[in-house]
Amino acid sequence: MFADTFRSKTVWISGSTGFKGAWLAQWLVELGATVHGYSLASPTTPSVSTRIRIGERIRQQTADIVDAAAVRESIVSARPDFVFHLAAQPLVRAAFDDPAGTYAANVMGTVNVLEALRHLPADKPCAAVFVTTDKCYENREWLHGYREEDPLGGHDPYSSSKACAEIAVGSWRRSFFGSGPVRIASARAGNVIGGGDWAKDRIVPDSIRALRDGEAIPVRNRVSSRPWQHVLEPLSGYLWLAALLARPELRRVDPRMISGAFNFGPNLDSNRTVAELVEEVLRHWPGRWADRSDPAAVHEARLLNLACDKAHHLLGWRPVWDFAATVQATVSWYRREQEDPADLLRMTTEQIGRYAAEAARAGVAWAR
Repeated sequence: MFADTFRSKTVWISGSTGFKGAWLAQWLVELGATVHGYSLASPTTPSVSTRIRIGERIRQQTADIVDAAAVRESIVSARPDFVFHLAAQPLVRAAFDDPAGTYAANVMGTVNVLEALRHLPADKPCAAVFVTTDKCYENREWLHGYREEDPLGGHDPYSSSKACAEIAVGSWRRSFFGSGPVRIASARAGNVIGGGDWAKDRIVPDSIRALRDGEAIPVRNRVSSRPWQHVLEPLSGYLWLAALLARPELRRVDPRMISGAFNFGPNLDSNRTVAELVEEVLRHWPGRWADRSDPAAVHEARLLNLACDKAHHLLGWRPVWDFAATVQATVSWYRREQEDPADLLRMTTEQIGRYAAEAARAGVAWAR
């Protein structure tokens, strides 16, 4: 996988105890990398990072992304070949409660990583991927997907903070990393689901908590549409993007075309309403749901999807699992957690292996 790019390489990940960060760290361990994690303690209880005991297989540092000195010392001492910046305040509703803290984590945290990369030795190659979100676009409630060149913005503090992070990455790329050994890109993913997410006010964790308690799933925005994708989909994009930043000859394209922003989203058929997602979850874990919409609730976009043509044509990336497979893999992970929590590492590695095998059969570039 990934042209064996990560074997025996040093990788630094911020947000390594988070949902996506823990899955990414485990995949990199399986790819033969030495992983340095930088993160606060597990953000939820339980969490995927504690359930699969990722701290036993990586070099984990507990520290805050807003601590510029700590970020710099961590990156400079690790001398990474690859950097994946995922640490963030990731919740739309929480950002309304703490907009300044959200900006500190999402904007200045990104700047701290960018600045740390500037202090690597002048001859030290490093490929860095900065992860933001599909919500960084100025949402016009369009039916068609947003492309990388569409205007950035954001109605709410979370979305706008991610737009600011994208602007910072673009500025540092043009100002400081244009011709040196450090190459950077940003990645914008759709709504990511998968086993081990326990964040508050997300529909899948809310669904699992309700189903375990025998209660109706509370659905706030049943008609809102999102590009639902399994966590392994964008992670494969992040990994392949980093591999091509380091080794652009793998795709025989101009390296400058890879050092930019990329969308990673599902096929169009996976753009479904929240109600459709919940109904699909109930196919695998029977229960019921209830409409808990609140006209006075804080603003959340009703319609959002991504166009991923750039990733397809330049990177040879495309999604592997359809909507049904995505939900099935997600719910099966939570069912296994309920039945045998000690078996979750094996469940996680099995899903990574199955996803990679199906990507290979589909002829996706990174899996060939």
